[in-house]
Amino acid sequence: MKIYNYGVNKVNPYQNQSVKAEHVKKSTFNVTDQLEISSAAKDLQGIKSYADERAERVQQLKEKMQTGNYQVDAKQLASDMLKYYRK
Repeated sequence: MKIYNYGVNKVNPYQNQSVKAEHVKKSTFNVTDQLEISSAAKDLQGIKSYADERAERVQQLKEKMQTGNYQVDAKQLASDMLKYYRK
């Protein structure tokens, strides 16, 4: 007995699903990431950086040492050393 496919369409539900998924992908719009800097952060950008302030302080200390005007506070030094080693 022979069976012919007269009048019967080939139906593949998985193919229909993939076609619908492709259609949805094409219809959606592209979303891109955005970064927005707050006004507080923008204000901080105008302030001198920590590295610049540190470089100025180091330069001042070098000048004082070269001229012989640098004075060490022994009590403050001892206090700072004790805080450091007691951690």
